[in-house]
Amino acid sequence: MIIRLSAIAGAATLLALAGCSPKSTEPPAPGIAGLPAPISAEGDFGATLQAALIAAQPGETIMLPEGTFQLSDGLSLDVSGVTLRGAGQEKTVLDFTGQEGAGEGLLVTSDDVTLMDFGVRNTKGDGIKSKGADRIIYRYLTVEWTGGPSETNGAYGIYPVESEDVLVENVTVRGASDAGVYVGQSKNIIVRNSVAEFNVAGIEIENSMNADVYGNVARDNTGGILVFDLPDLPVTGGNSTRIFDNEIIQNNTPNFAPAGNIVASVPSGTGVIVMANRNVHVFDNNFADNRSAHVLLMSYSLPITDETYNPLPRDIVLKGNTYGAGGNDPQGDLAPLAAALGGQLPPVVWDGVTAWGEGEAQTLNIAVNEAPEVGFISLGIGRYPIDPAAIAPSPERPVAEAAAEPAAVVLAHSDR
Repeated sequence: MIIRLSAIAGAATLLALAGCSPKSTEPPAPGIAGLPAPISAEGDFGATLQAALIAAQPGETIMLPEGTFQLSDGLSLDVSGVTLRGAGQEKTVLDFTGQEGAGEGLLVTSDDVTLMDFGVRNTKGDGIKSKGADRIIYRYLTVEWTGGPSETNGAYGIYPVESEDVLVENVTVRGASDAGVYVGQSKNIIVRNSVAEFNVAGIEIENSMNADVYGNVARDNTGGILVFDLPDLPVTGGNSTRIFDNEIIQNNTPNFAPAGNIVASVPSGTGVIVMANRNVHVFDNNFADNRSAHVLLMSYSLPITDETYNPLPRDIVLKGNTYGAGGNDPQGDLAPLAAALGGQLPPVVWDGVTAWGEGEAQTLNIAVNEAPEVGFISLGIGRYPIDPAAIAPSPERPVAEAAAEPAAVVLAHSDR
């Protein structure tokens, strides 16, 4: 993920001239009909669990006992159709505080896997990662770094990538030094009814197609919910994301990404950021107390060598959102801009870039169909690389015809 607003910030002078966590499911009792007994908690629990994951058969359920278990090595699962289930996300905790390697806590590389009812704590790398794992379910999980926000925390909490039919529901992630829930280079995605807090990015959908993000609480992150498309990745052309019915509040945690990390420039206090993606619909959300801006629409600003990549946001629709206080203390590269514009930013901010390099200006079709009293500003950058003399900020909403809303994502395996 790349955000760089420094170029915008450099134009500020010229502008002056011009909760609750989801509850676990009821813990399955040992010996309950249809479920196996938990694996043994005696001895080297990490070795016992890894052996069970290796020996698992398709369709098998591996039950985890109640308790907090110290693990020194990451786990892996490469058998399809396996369910890994604990006694509850606060009752079965895999604690990696003493992890010796730098990898994730659990890596899944097989299809039709369900992970539910346990917690993962203090991994050196990512919390739970799945790669090339179609029809995976993350359900009633907690992934956290208990020391609070720190650049030494792992990058991602819940991290499915290069997969189809991804369901993330009723999870809680806190403390990730990149994104709490990150879904990348994937298709057909639902992220719902989850809590992301005290991460750099709460929830991020990147270079992915057909995503529904709803019913979540994104609070106390640096940025609440991000929808990005980046160049030079195996999958580009991210499109068709709906963000709706979320609580996106108080995302004012100072950015704690490691120095040099590409997320390190996400401005603290942003609710939703849409960058270089297409057909993104943001509606019926509640925004409050995001000190920089509730919604930031922007283009990719770094040099581009990928000729297939479109760095501009297109077919964006905002409607029916509720905007509380915010924009009153913009941070990072937005701070000098706000100073040039009177010290405060309105709820919706667009960088105003419609062209890149030597290319012609494009019709981006950005539809801000909010109530008339909802403030908006185009920073009027116009083009990257930036030409300060051409900047023309404007409070006028762009003329646009709202793009058709993507169909709801339906995952046939969601009731598994």
